Amino acid sequence: METKAIAHRKQKPIHKKELQENLPAARTKKINRCLSCGTTKNMGRRKYCSIDCRQKLSHKLDMRTGLLQALNARYATFYFTESIIIMDLLPYGIKETYSFFYPRSPHRKPAEDFCKMANFLGDSWWIEQKRTNKKYLASLHVFNQADRKDLPSCFVKPVTARIPSIKETTLVQMKLKRSSLNSPDLLKIIRTSYRQQAKQHHPDVGGDATTFRKIQEAYETLIDWAEKPSYIQRRGFPDKWFYDGEKNKWIQPTFTQGL
Repeated sequence: METKAIAHRKQKPIHKKELQENLPAARTKKINRCLSCGTTKNMGRRKYCSIDCRQKLSHKLDMRTGLLQALNARYATFYFTESIIIMDLLPYGIKETYSFFYPRSPHRKPAEDFCKMANFLGDSWWIEQKRTNKKYLASLHVFNQADRKDLPSCFVKPVTARIPSIKETTLVQMKLKRSSLNSPDLLKIIRTSYRQQAKQHHPDVGGDATTFRKIQEAYETLIDWAEKPSYIQRRGFPDKWFYDGEKNKWIQPTFTQGL
């Protein structure tokens, strides 16, 4: 065990002050890339380059939850840039957040670098636990390798969002934005949009019957929803994976803005 830990020392977690300009980019810069491997090739509007890519990262994250359990994590988040991976961790009963930074390896995917970081921290925990025979001292030893900050709870603790249960195609047919669903004048907005679409696509004015039928169906769906709104609840972040300590499971980004 001692030999393995030493082998990782050249790529151990790094402190925030060593990152200079990389960390602000990690937390603020929006990049159209795969949320599992980071590629930007042929992404379009997709969030993952493939289902297989997403599943592989999910599997590797879940395979390393033993470390988070040992650290008594209530919540954690995982995200990355081109140069580093970041794991923020909020233990039970503690207000401060522990941030672990690890350098990306050339030609390796973030999932592989996460495994290397988790293995290093896990080895560090076990060595200290065997030396002291105290689990809390082993956890303290690992936390001492992190950047410690009193971040707002929303940075690590996921927010539950209420999302209108309306298909995107319905809004597209009516030329409406999802934000319109929150307007107190929603019924008026729907009817105004319908009249505009009818002037352009109604068969009586030379429009396509199939297109107008879809608009009519979208109109009726939106009117029904406006009179009796229904929502889907989602919990998480739009661009970060998060760990739920109660479920002992990593959850993929929600893709919902405003979380």
